[in-house]
Amino acid sequence: KMKLLFLCSQNKRRSLTAENIFDGYNGHEARSAGTESNARIKVTGGLLGWAEIIFCMEKKHFRRIKEKYSDMIADKKVVCLYINDDYDFMDRELVELLMSNVCDYI
Repeated sequence: KMKLLFLCSQNKRRSLTAENIFDGYNGHEARSAGTESNARIKVTGGLLGWAEIIFCMEKKHFRRIKEKYSDMIADKKVVCLYINDDYDFMDRELVELLMSNVCDYI
């Protein structure tokens, strides 16, 4: 059972979809946040500290947390999923992409 954190820009579609899919999946806990100042839930040091694996939807999300929280994520497993902001919340294709990419790590 792992603690999974999913990050995108706004925390409205991609990362929120991932949280919905993986929270409780095989006993894992999942949370999500956004890296932009106007995100629905903004990423914090506390969330990053809580997570065992951090999944970023794009490289820019990794860059943003590395700039602000490099000390907090130094010993963390951070994975970039390379999923662009082309999907709606719980979009079937997005769900399939997340399942195929994230399950390799959990």
